[in-house]
Amino acid sequence: MTAEDATIRPSFAARYRKLWLGGFAVLLVFAAWQAIFLVVPFNPLFITKPSLIAAGYVDLVESGDLFHDLAVSAVPFFTGLGAAVVVGVPLGIVMGWRVRVGYALDPLMTIFYASPLVALAPLLVIFFGVGLSGKAIIVFTLAVFPFVFNAYAGVRAVDRLLINVVRSLGGGEWALYRKVIFPSVLPYVVAGARIAVGRALIGVLVGEFFAASEGIGFAISRFGDLFAMDKMFACILTVMVIAVALTEGIRFAERAAFPWRAGQ
Repeated sequence: MTAEDATIRPSFAARYRKLWLGGFAVLLVFAAWQAIFLVVPFNPLFITKPSLIAAGYVDLVESGDLFHDLAVSAVPFFTGLGAAVVVGVPLGIVMGWRVRVGYALDPLMTIFYASPLVALAPLLVIFFGVGLSGKAIIVFTLAVFPFVFNAYAGVRAVDRLLINVVRSLGGGEWALYRKVIFPSVLPYVVAGARIAVGRALIGVLVGEFFAASEGIGFAISRFGDLFAMDKMFACILTVMVIAVALTEGIRFAERAAFPWRAGQ
């Protein structure tokens, strides 16, 4: 490696500066959390500390309960999220491409998106049942709107010149969708998936809070009722880690597939 390459290529610490700084911030928070118990006598029935959370996490892993609950919750999560993609993306594309459809549905979509849909969870559970369908519907209800609005925005941002070129070359409606609209909308859909993942996780937890006998949401609720704060926080932190991993995974895929959007 030449001296010129050394000046151009960033060091290992510079390339992973965001990871190092983020990890250091997290460790600092946990260290402060642990240290504050040395000064303030908190009631262990209502709060716990990282050392006890770690012990509770080990117990959950050794018993296999954590992995079982995560596997149970993964089914409605991916079912509802997949349905949100299948329904939300085509609906957003139609709303963006067909002006009259967009005018008709945009106010309705905005009302539902701005409404506290979590408050409807008990009604959805009563209507669709306490099994997989009820939880998947809650996930779908919360996750579908980011796909709708991002797909809609992607269609509205399509370069009209590209549309005119395809039409001037004799391309029909399907050619426009295949060669112009779908490629233009895809980056917006991937960006919307980052929002939808977080909302889908909320949907799973809410559904299992109201009506479930297993799953990570049910485990959090059960440990809270038993005042087992160490295991409750272990489950909560596990969900947080999964949310970060999924979000960062989607962000990485977005940067790899659409490098021109890396700075957006």
